[in-house]
Amino acid sequence: MKSNGESPSIALPLLALYSYFFSLAASDPRITRAGFYCDNRTKFDRNFVPNFDAVLRQISESITDQHWGNYSLTSPPPAIYGLAQCHGDLIDADCSLCFAQSHDRINLCTTFGRLYLDGCFLRVDGYDFYNETVDPTHDMLNCSSNSTVPAERAAEFSDRVDRVLRNVLASAVLNKGFAVAGEDGAGGVTGVYALAQCWSTLDASSCRVCLENATSKARSCAPREEARAMNAGCFLRYSTTKFYSVPVSGESARVCITIAMASSAAAVATSLILIGAYIRYQKYKEKQVHNSFMQLLANGSKFRLYFKYEMLEKATNFFHDSRKLGQGGAGSVYKGILPNGKVVAVKRLVFNTRQWVDNFFNEVTLINGIQHKNLVRLLGCSIEGPESLLIYEYIPNGSLDQVLFVNNATRVLTWEERLHIITGIAEGLAYLHEGCGLKIIHRDIKTSNILLDRNLTAKIADFGLVRCIAPEKSHVSTGIAGTLGYMAPEYLVRGQLTEKADVYAFGVLVLEILSGRKNSVYTLQSSSVLQLVWKHYKSNNLAACIDPALRGEFPVLEASNVLQISLLCTQASMELRPSMSGVVEMLQDKDRVVLQPKQPPFLNASMLNDESSSKSSPCTHAQLTASVVSSSLTGSPQPNSPYMIEASERR
Repeated sequence: MKSNGESPSIALPLLALYSYFFSLAASDPRITRAGFYCDNRTKFDRNFVPNFDAVLRQISESITDQHWGNYSLTSPPPAIYGLAQCHGDLIDADCSLCFAQSHDRINLCTTFGRLYLDGCFLRVDGYDFYNETVDPTHDMLNCSSNSTVPAERAAEFSDRVDRVLRNVLASAVLNKGFAVAGEDGAGGVTGVYALAQCWSTLDASSCRVCLENATSKARSCAPREEARAMNAGCFLRYSTTKFYSVPVSGESARVCITIAMASSAAAVATSLILIGAYIRYQKYKEKQVHNSFMQLLANGSKFRLYFKYEMLEKATNFFHDSRKLGQGGAGSVYKGILPNGKVVAVKRLVFNTRQWVDNFFNEVTLINGIQHKNLVRLLGCSIEGPESLLIYEYIPNGSLDQVLFVNNATRVLTWEERLHIITGIAEGLAYLHEGCGLKIIHRDIKTSNILLDRNLTAKIADFGLVRCIAPEKSHVSTGIAGTLGYMAPEYLVRGQLTEKADVYAFGVLVLEILSGRKNSVYTLQSSSVLQLVWKHYKSNNLAACIDPALRGEFPVLEASNVLQISLLCTQASMELRPSMSGVVEMLQDKDRVVLQPKQPPFLNASMLNDESSSKSSPCTHAQLTASVVSSSLTGSPQPNSPYMIEASERR
């Protein structure tokens, strides 16, 4: 039977291929603590912390490239030697996660220590231990507590444990110190699975010595269902559960899929193309995870507020709905009360896709060092739980949209308050674009991402979509992400991103603040805020656009000027829009003459091809959006159309 003109011989293998892709995406960093030892006998030295940080920073760079690293500092004293190693079956992203956890937990030691997680190892000590195989004083053995196989099968199970351990030992010695081995259950005897990992500082002979010692210890745990032997130079574990991931390199992935699909030459050719693209994508994404984690750790001296996940769970009453402050595409925000009584906002990012990496590290690495009175301040983060968390200062008055657009709102913003909010947003954006040493584009400026403190000072929030542009570049081309209705025409249609995209969104935002109406992009009627304000501008009656809730209590000339500034910001041609620093000057200098807008705030087809033209018949932003979406859904998506919008597009 055929489906959509495609023969089963090709369709079914492709389904198998997709299933295989998803199985590759599944991962586990194995951050459960297996063994921990702190050597608190060493006296504290004032140089210890900087030396300690320097050693771990160097190791983190090696972890990125080769899954292990060692580094030492001997001057100034005290001497510090460090070693970290991920187990050989972990993918790059999980290795980064495991190392980040080790880095965080090793700080529980006041001086030196060693930490064994189920996926990696970290040791910091005061002497050169790199060639140690065993340490009778501090090596560890952990047998599962009371879980044993049935007594009548104990002998057979112990024999199976012995075989598997001997196999994994021999394989590891021949395979650069790492191997997994197992026997599935049969004949009523439970299956046994094992993993062996020597540290890369050992040669093959030393690795054998270490694993032989560990094997002897682990064997003594049988018939218990699990054992972990943790020596100075290696880690060995067996279990009745297959806890490890079968390592799949790029080349072996090609071989596996090629064999599985060899029944169809066409399918094989297709699969190879798809696999190559997929593996390149996976490598790229995993490298992003690496770089982001390593950058976070390398900046440890600047960013030390790592919060415990369990503490934040309790602070938010286990993320109870009554504590929820807001909901977005990337996650939810909850009110939290820390043990010291401090109130914070906890942003809970979704952890089940790789998209969290982009959002999480955009906010941590880019916004960590940036402070401004009109930007929400980042207090810390947590990366040890089932999802990543960001901790922000708590802003008591909530978001601007809750004040402007909620029916029966408890208060109506005065003209002075609205102007204060608008000026604050402009100053915050000007700082992002020009004042912090980087050209940072927010990409999601809208009323729900503007928070108000007790003094109604505007604070820009939600930096998950931010992008940086190098000073020498005029723009970057990127997939579309943001909120329809606030996206600039050149970005929406061509994916061309500059700081002028934020200027456009700011202009829309100002029109909403002053009119008290939300801009709509889902109607083809001539009733959008953009059209309304332009209509009154052409009739020289801008004051008629001001929110009726103000009951005429506003300065007409000043209000008209601010509305005219917003029209300058929403012109279709990005070259005609002012910079945010220019907007701040216009808002603060009430005697300054505001320029006349040269284009209506509408999109028209000829402007997209020739932005200098303003003679074509205009169509609304909503109409263009509807047209692009319509063409996309009929099977011919335009480049960077909403059909191709990134997963990070919200709300």
